[in-house]
Amino acid sequence: MADALLFPRIIQAKALCVALFGLTTSLPPGLAARGHGLMLRRPQMSDFPQWAQLREGSRGFLTPWEPIWPSDDLTRAGFRRRLRRYAEDIAADRSYPFLIFRDDDGALLGGVTLANVRRGIVQAGTVGYWVGEPFAGQGHMTTALRVLLPFLFSELTLHRIEAACIPTNTASVRVLEKCGFVREGLARRYLCINGVWQDHLLFGLLNEDFRG
Repeated sequence: MADALLFPRIIQAKALCVALFGLTTSLPPGLAARGHGLMLRRPQMSDFPQWAQLREGSRGFLTPWEPIWPSDDLTRAGFRRRLRRYAEDIAADRSYPFLIFRDDDGALLGGVTLANVRRGIVQAGTVGYWVGEPFAGQGHMTTALRVLLPFLFSELTLHRIEAACIPTNTASVRVLEKCGFVREGLARRYLCINGVWQDHLLFGLLNEDFRG
């Protein structure tokens, strides 16, 4: 099935206002992107049981590649606080979080977030992502990014999307390269991952280079 974005066209007009005039915009909670057997949508409270179970079951798999988890990260209160922060960031046009679900059975596979959105003369943002251990190595993240990238470029009117990953995370490097990202350099001790300042490879994808 060809990628199909389910965003109201009014969002494009709002995003254009952001690009031209620096205005902020908020996205309705029901926004979603669907394609190739996946559904990407904004997290909601009803996702907590499945989210917490997948994150806990994948803890050993994920923690080498992520910042240290807060002590209450997998609690209901922690998830509710996370949703409040998401809502604030969306309303301020700072970041846009999505969870990834399999269409046929609704299984939660992982998540993607566009963060650090910059407007003005930059028009860029940074993508980060995670996939649960049971679903790793099956091409889901590559597919999810290919579904989401058209929205980030067209509906959010971005010119450039960036990403960074630890050099030894070969799976993440492959995902980015398959989606057309170009390796642009190395940032030394760039992010604090699992309690250690780590070097990161830097990647970028331009709107005009995106092939879909």
